[in-house]
Amino acid sequence: MPRLIAALLVLLAACGAPPLPEARFRAQVPIYSNATLDSSRLAGQWHQSAAFAVPGAPACRAGGAGIAPDLSITATLCLNGQTTRLQGTLRPSGPGRVVLPGAPAPLDGEWWVLWADVDYRTLAIGTPDGRFGMVLNRGGPVPPDRIAAARELFDFNGYDLSRLVVLP
Repeated sequence: MPRLIAALLVLLAACGAPPLPEARFRAQVPIYSNATLDSSRLAGQWHQSAAFAVPGAPACRAGGAGIAPDLSITATLCLNGQTTRLQGTLRPSGPGRVVLPGAPAPLDGEWWVLWADVDYRTLAIGTPDGRFGMVLNRGGPVPPDRIAAARELFDFNGYDLSRLVVLP
């Protein structure tokens, strides 16, 4: 009987566990967006290959995004261990920067494209406040050379690489 009571208390405690705190994945250092980004080349299907998460965040599967030529987006993304669905139209807000009006946190605010490879196959996207960062890739998981390049850009822009998780 004492084991049953202990098990029930553990279950009750788990049900009342607070959500993960809003995370910040980068230091407050200067951050740079891709000033030469051609937003017309963002159209297509993207596979989410990596994202930042706090230790102990629940695991979620890699997401993806579809972007139309008019920059409308439909996406399911894994961010800090939580699956987030979004839909809307990305609006350019500066060089290499877009906003998605009405997006839920942490996707509200400006998204900065930190890096796009020369053929627009891989994107490293982050935010000045560091609430999220992710790698999107066309055609499935990102190859090792491009994830290495994305890691370098995240590092250069103050992100904590120990929290970057390559997603299954």
